[in-house]
Amino acid sequence: MSVKHKKPTKTNSSLIRLNKFISNSGICSRREADMYISIGNVTVNGKVITQMGYKVKPNDDVRFDGARVIPEEKAYVLLNKPKGFATTTSEGKGRTVMDLISKASSSKIRPIGRLGRNSLGLLLFTNDEKIHSKFTNSKNGVTRLFHIKLFSTMSLEHLKAIKKGFKHQGKLISVEDISYVEGAKKNEIGLQIKNTGNNIIRTIFSQFKYEIESIDCVGIGPLTKKDLPRGNWKHLSEIEVSQLMMI
Repeated sequence: MSVKHKKPTKTNSSLIRLNKFISNSGICSRREADMYISIGNVTVNGKVITQMGYKVKPNDDVRFDGARVIPEEKAYVLLNKPKGFATTTSEGKGRTVMDLISKASSSKIRPIGRLGRNSLGLLLFTNDEKIHSKFTNSKNGVTRLFHIKLFSTMSLEHLKAIKKGFKHQGKLISVEDISYVEGAKKNEIGLQIKNTGNNIIRTIFSQFKYEIESIDCVGIGPLTKKDLPRGNWKHLSEIEVSQLMMI
């Protein structure tokens, strides 16, 4: 008598977690999607889903508050920001960085971190919530390299104090590294820091009574300004995206 062997069950690799499906649409983060799922704001093929970890197929009818959820293609855009543009997605703020990258992607990309209106340099835009979370984590985030020009020479004593870390309003302010820019005067400083806020840089130098003439972000993790003129943007290559993912 012959024995029929059952074929092994294949895992459907096209299935995706519901929270990730929603996050990929640019509506919210995965954590926020979990909250909306738990309170019944999400339906799949007409059925309310509140189960955490629920998986869907790419062609399922997923709706958030009744509106169809359509995942966006991931986009990663690097801008070399010029002066005079605010880092905001809000309207009514004059010229913004969104004006500069308006033709870069049809996806709802937004900037990671901030550069002041008169600050220069690299700014990364994406709709990838995983990258957003990684970059905005001040402890485990991605290091940014700044070229800071001061109106006066910085003393070695103050440079060492900043490198060591100091307290400001009861909060520890720390940097990854700080040094004089090689070959330049001692009012030009190289600063490596993970914090993505713009005000933290001014706080660091104002603590020691230095006024900043200019701030230029010249590196974000493995990304540099090479072949990217001021005011221009580019799409990251697959290699560059992979490098960010591996950090």
